[in-house]
Amino acid sequence: MTTFTTRTVEYPADGLTMIGHLALPAGAGRRPAVLIGPEGPGLGDVERRRADALAELGYVALAFDLHGGRCLDDPEEMLARCMPLLADPDRMRDIGCAALGVLRAEPRADPDRIAAVGYGTGGAIALELGRHGVDLRAIGTVNALTTGRPGEAARIRCPVWAGVGSEDPIMPPAQRDAFTAEMQAAGVDWRLVVYGGALHAFHHPPVDHAVVPGVGHHPLHAQRAWRDVVGLLAECLPVTD
Repeated sequence: MTTFTTRTVEYPADGLTMIGHLALPAGAGRRPAVLIGPEGPGLGDVERRRADALAELGYVALAFDLHGGRCLDDPEEMLARCMPLLADPDRMRDIGCAALGVLRAEPRADPDRIAAVGYGTGGAIALELGRHGVDLRAIGTVNALTTGRPGEAARIRCPVWAGVGSEDPIMPPAQRDAFTAEMQAAGVDWRLVVYGGALHAFHHPPVDHAVVPGVGHHPLHAQRAWRDVVGLLAECLPVTD
């Protein structure tokens, strides 16, 4: 028995026509909502399934787009687009706010009860929404321990949960330290989970194309990280009838 429905949504952002994946829980009432940001390659079936899984738990979930309906499987093309994006907080905020506007406009979504969960580039965007002062109930990131412009983390008004692999060369210990120092100095309610032995994008199932160095799937930690994300939402954004 299907307990959710889905549809694609088109909206403008970053000079592109973005194509997001919206998953709606059963019923007709308003529900808490979750924005889901994808890894650097962009929105794919993995993120769509995450949105569907959250809808089954009772959330309105929007997996947002990064690249105008494209998934960038070629690592060089992905890096050529994502590295300038990651260096530009305002662009990241624009992409995040555009998707957030779509989610808030959805009649089933409670606009006052929204969380942002992101992976890689999508996680960096979730953090920038917080640094922008957006009213969120929780921020969850995996592989995205990015730091922001000085002082702006003080605008984050919700708990932040972050997960990272201990062997992730893209988010090494120095980056972890910088991120946690920023959160602590800003007075943020933060948590960091380091998954032992895991590489970058450990949560993502294996793919049949080239990837950047340091990427690898860790099935056990992938399950644990998902449970941690769901636990964050259950704590900060409970589904109540």
